[in-house]
Amino acid sequence: LKFRLAGYPRKHNEGRVEVFYNDEWGTICDDDFTLGNAHVLCRHLGFVAATGWAHSAKYGKGVGRIWLDNVNCAGGEKSIGDCKHRGWGNSDCSHEEDAGVICKDERIPGFKDSNVIEVRKLMARVGVGAWPALHVTLETAKVAQPVHAAIGRVAGDTSTASDLAGCGSGLLPPCRLFTERQQLNYRLHSVSCTGTEVHLSMCTFEFYRGNASAACGAGMPAVVSCLPGPIFTAGNAHKKRQRQQQQGQPRIRLKGGARVGEGRVEVLKSSEWGTICDDRWNLLSASVVCRELGFGSAKEALTGARMGQGTGPIHLNEVQCQGTEKSLWSCPFRNITQEDCKHTEDAAVRCNIPYMGYENLIRLSGGRSRFEGRVEVAVGAGDGDQPRWGLVCGEGWGTLEAMVACRQLGLGFANHGLQETWYWDASNVTEMVMSGVKCAGHEMSLSHCQHHGASLSCRNTGTRFAAGVICSETASDLLLHAPLVQETAYIEDRPLHMLYCAAEENCLSSSARLANWPYGHRRLLRFSSQIHNHGRADFRPKAGRHSWVWHECH
Repeated sequence: LKFRLAGYPRKHNEGRVEVFYNDEWGTICDDDFTLGNAHVLCRHLGFVAATGWAHSAKYGKGVGRIWLDNVNCAGGEKSIGDCKHRGWGNSDCSHEEDAGVICKDERIPGFKDSNVIEVRKLMARVGVGAWPALHVTLETAKVAQPVHAAIGRVAGDTSTASDLAGCGSGLLPPCRLFTERQQLNYRLHSVSCTGTEVHLSMCTFEFYRGNASAACGAGMPAVVSCLPGPIFTAGNAHKKRQRQQQQGQPRIRLKGGARVGEGRVEVLKSSEWGTICDDRWNLLSASVVCRELGFGSAKEALTGARMGQGTGPIHLNEVQCQGTEKSLWSCPFRNITQEDCKHTEDAAVRCNIPYMGYENLIRLSGGRSRFEGRVEVAVGAGDGDQPRWGLVCGEGWGTLEAMVACRQLGLGFANHGLQETWYWDASNVTEMVMSGVKCAGHEMSLSHCQHHGASLSCRNTGTRFAAGVICSETASDLLLHAPLVQETAYIEDRPLHMLYCAAEENCLSSSARLANWPYGHRRLLRFSSQIHNHGRADFRPKAGRHSWVWHECH
């Protein structure tokens, strides 16, 4: 059995329950539904418990089979199949009675979070009971390779520039105009988009029925030509600086995401960065954010601080964009009040971005898992030449460089950047091809960072001094509890004879060296401190316990 939450609009911890049984997705009827049923289903979905359930297709009507009816769980069962029910596929319900659940927003430790708020809504039906996925055939990179050849072409009868806006915005892979001499098999025609849709399947269109080979007599296949957004063009660092100087400081940014085009949404208001509450947060508003930042439409609108909790004020609530806006600030929203929202409800996005192929120019070797190893980069891969793989000099290599390497590999955050990797000597690549790498941390590829170029300069050229990384899907996020520092701070005058230990550890200011020890006193600022971890992984200090030094005066 597999389970998923579906429907729209919803948050990540609620939705229509769908179950995969006998190779088919189906729903559960709400007859005799109880909170006990919801507890069992929420645990299937990776949440610790349920806080409620929904009846009468609150999250929209499902399609396909209704697998379960009259389900009755006590709440402690390991599987929904262990509960009483009428039998798989035996139901007297319609999809107007599809059940939903609201789960407690707390994950079962170690449970992989795979819940995606879906983008596709199909608006037409083909034949009986068949709902095809919708794809557009494009050429990616240099090879004419349809994304999904079996679906066929979109007929070019009435397609307009706005219908193709998703491609130019990075929704679809970079592509070139092309034609193929082959039997064309048309599936769609009369596609009509406003240009604000987040996915082509949200436009209105019609399916060809019957013999599709004779279709589209008056037209030809729809073709598109896409251009990556400005932040994805070559030599982007200089252009980005120029653009920022022209525009002034941006008023929106993404923080906390491991990959390009994802993160917690933060906005600048009254000279202070703050977050957005996730009430009514949806794909239309998320797409306005993505496009404003130079990405494509939104792939996901994330709720419940899925990209970490922010700090400072929560500026906006109940943002409701139409999708046509050029900026999030043009959308209707409610100003926040203190009791409305907490940082556990910070909104986030995952944007569609053009496929740039950067991950093909880097690889790891020798590690115990795919998340770690010695960094190898490809050089001279242009103009159809075979790339030459080589090592990166470990001199000056640190966390910022490792962050860029892990992002380019698609492996999340950097745990460590390593300057020596003699224990990962498992590859026959021995030549250093890159040195002097210095990154700011936001780059998409190591080649975008400063480096020595062709004039290599590396003191230790042996393979043991090649750079390495350890990447992680999740990361800790430490946050100082600032109000506590303010509340507990006080001034204390302390005699010097009680401060020898503090002086040895450099805890006093430099003028203490000139004091008349052991006479006199120092005036100290003292406070309590608390640090919270708001991230999605445990915090483990880089220095193990064996290297800690203990002092009696602490």
